[in-house]
Amino acid sequence: MMQKQRAKGQRESVFNNEVVSRFELYNSLFLTLPFYKIKDTGTLLPLFIKYCEDGIHNRETPAEIIIAFFKKYTQTNANKDVIDLLFRFIQYIERQVVLFDAIEDAAFNKLNAEDEENALLSYLKKGVDNHPLSDKIEKLIEEFSLRLVLTAHPTQFYPGSVLAIITDLTSAIKTNDISTIHLLLQQLGKTPFFNKKSPTPVDEALSLAWYLENVFYCAAANIQRGIDKNLSDFNLETRKVIELGFWPGGDRDGNPNVHTDSTIQVSKMLRQILFRCYYRDFKNLKRRITFRGVEDNIALVHDLLYENAFNPNIELKNISEEVIGHLEGIKATLEKDHDGLFADLVSDLVRKVELYGAHFASLDLRQDSRVLRDVHAYCRQSKPIVSLFPENYDSLSEQEKLKVLSFKSAKLTYAGKGDNLVEDTLQTIAEVKQIQESNGELACHRFIISNCQQASDILQLIELFLWNGWHEDDLTMDFVPLFETVHDLAGAAEIMETLYSHPFYKKHLEKRGNKQDIMLGFSDSTKDGGYLMANWSIFNAKVSLTAVAEKHNIQLAFFDGRGGPPSRGGGKTHRFYASMGKEIANKNIQLTIQGQTISSQYGSLDSAEFNIEQLINAGISAGIREKHNILLDPVHKNLLDNMAEDSFDAFVSLRNHPLFLSYLEKYSPLKLLSKITISSRPVKRNSGAKLKLEDLRAISFVTSWSQLKQNIPGFYGMGTALKNQEVQGNWDKVVETYHESGYFRTIIDNCMMSMSKSDFSITAHFVNDKEYGAFWKTLHDEFELSRTMLLKLSGHETLMENYPVEKRSIAVREKIVLPLVLIQHYALEQLQNELPEQERQSYEKLAIRTVYGIVNAGRNLA
Repeated sequence: MMQKQRAKGQRESVFNNEVVSRFELYNSLFLTLPFYKIKDTGTLLPLFIKYCEDGIHNRETPAEIIIAFFKKYTQTNANKDVIDLLFRFIQYIERQVVLFDAIEDAAFNKLNAEDEENALLSYLKKGVDNHPLSDKIEKLIEEFSLRLVLTAHPTQFYPGSVLAIITDLTSAIKTNDISTIHLLLQQLGKTPFFNKKSPTPVDEALSLAWYLENVFYCAAANIQRGIDKNLSDFNLETRKVIELGFWPGGDRDGNPNVHTDSTIQVSKMLRQILFRCYYRDFKNLKRRITFRGVEDNIALVHDLLYENAFNPNIELKNISEEVIGHLEGIKATLEKDHDGLFADLVSDLVRKVELYGAHFASLDLRQDSRVLRDVHAYCRQSKPIVSLFPENYDSLSEQEKLKVLSFKSAKLTYAGKGDNLVEDTLQTIAEVKQIQESNGELACHRFIISNCQQASDILQLIELFLWNGWHEDDLTMDFVPLFETVHDLAGAAEIMETLYSHPFYKKHLEKRGNKQDIMLGFSDSTKDGGYLMANWSIFNAKVSLTAVAEKHNIQLAFFDGRGGPPSRGGGKTHRFYASMGKEIANKNIQLTIQGQTISSQYGSLDSAEFNIEQLINAGISAGIREKHNILLDPVHKNLLDNMAEDSFDAFVSLRNHPLFLSYLEKYSPLKLLSKITISSRPVKRNSGAKLKLEDLRAISFVTSWSQLKQNIPGFYGMGTALKNQEVQGNWDKVVETYHESGYFRTIIDNCMMSMSKSDFSITAHFVNDKEYGAFWKTLHDEFELSRTMLLKLSGHETLMENYPVEKRSIAVREKIVLPLVLIQHYALEQLQNELPEQERQSYEKLAIRTVYGIVNAGRNLA
């Protein structure tokens, strides 16, 4: 324990020296940049920050703070001049956030050195004289995999040009290259931080592909090389462990802008970027291998890679095995005739081709079950299958529907043209076959059914494939149900029992290796039932789904739809996987990497490799230990059941409050999020209709609360649940559960992280509002109760006490963006008034621009 405390103290010292001190030093360089009124802006900003802090302490409104500041420090209070300076503050702070990101990234290795031992290597060493353990490791490696899926959720605010500057700035900071840092800050000052118009789905894909090309391509291969070496050193056969997935261009759930053309373009783009990566590596390899005997293979590989990287007219086909064959020929010659010189370089390229094939990342398709039901209904009216279905099919019970489904391949003759969603679904299903032929089966082999509520949602989709160019014998697709709401999670096991028992689906799974992926949504379950209930519902769903899969001898993989913040399944993610227990399938870890999480945790080679290793370590450790999860013992399970119900009741009561949505609309930038040009995806489903909570996307919901610095989805109900247990005399049991269960402890730690990014003092003046004062007090009281109970449970004096570096980082970032929060509230406050159109637009732009910096600084706020 003392050693851990010392290590934490050392990390905190490194953070203060390498990050905080450097930020203060390099921040001064902004004042020397040749930009409009930069000295005025840089000189006034610290004074403005002090005014913000003092004003918040005195419970003043944003308008009172800003008006008083301008009255004291400027010569004008004219709206135009006020807005002009506030915009310059925003631009300055946006770039401060980038600088802090780069400095923190530059110190990453020093802050995370030897954080956790390589689990695989540790167990391999222990297995040398322990044959049962060695056999267990070998079996686990045969089954274990990690799939990271990049999604285009609208919380990634840095454009590619800024990401490149951060990368270069990080490198310059590592070597303390002041002149380069100064030049890059100048470049940063002139580089726009946002798009003038919303990106298309293909634009989003290209933006995210920056990470594939510049980070994951090398990071995943480096990790795989380490795994290969460890296994080889202990005479075990190597195996591909890491897989990459991709959603932009394939995820059409609630996004009417994704079409079949988008899917085709993205698949081609991923392929081309990949082959350019291969070609870049091969050019370096070619410069080293200048020996006789390899000329033919070198020429063949060069031509193959060059043509596929740069010739847009080439016939696309999966040539990965052909490339590997030629590379292995080169390697064999090097080992036979040239003492193996540079054979390691060839092995590295072979490893990458084995990892990424001709596709780079698997493109997932996703659509809502309600849309797919409509497509099935449209197709049922077509010849020759119209006679197979009764006219009242939609009103049949689930069991009756399953009896009607025939799974006959057919070429349909459509009576008329379907709507856009119907046409897109049918065209996409047909085109997937071509994508697989061009880029390999792994290029696009999963169809995710959002809002899956019954077995027929999956079986009807299979029929759509059989009616659109596919046959039962070559149905190289995996069908992935997505369970999202608390209600759907509770019924998930029953649905899968029906599917596993269904003759056709059982036969299909046998052809797919008896493997089933199931996606679970953290974001919507939190919006539906609150933080604790969402996490507990997903835990229970995983237990029951695992039991059903084991009963039917199915290898189950959970695909976790995790967002950035804890309220959307983020936070200390790897600790969840390390603490699952043997009752939950955990040998194939799959999770989405969304928005800010991509840039904050996978934005550089150092951070990407570290976080990939943490997930692999978690999975390996849990797989070897196979501990019983104590949360399934009656005493702990009953406790969590009751706590989850109490927190659910508290959250639902809040959600049903008549002021809930109007409060969010009035005081957060919710209504303005649709005007932010960062995503092709609407803020809500049914975008033309009046705003309803059920239509509001979980991302917009969570982002709005985080902008308010209240983070309600990340804690609300937790304090009530804990207090109720204390009142009922169960506190000692709660403390015992906290100390004995790593899973429950991670839930608590992540909740405290959410609360650390909340600051109710900023909105303390709301208490005086005649309409919303009592509602704000309800939120604040639950926050204070939650903080009190969490600190009592953990034995800490402050939130995140056991994560001092992360806590300090949050504190610095929150201080940097405090003016943005006040400016946003000021702008929203002004927008409540009747304003001339031009002035209204100016305040809207002011509020919108603050969103960028606040989310960027939070790194996992949305």
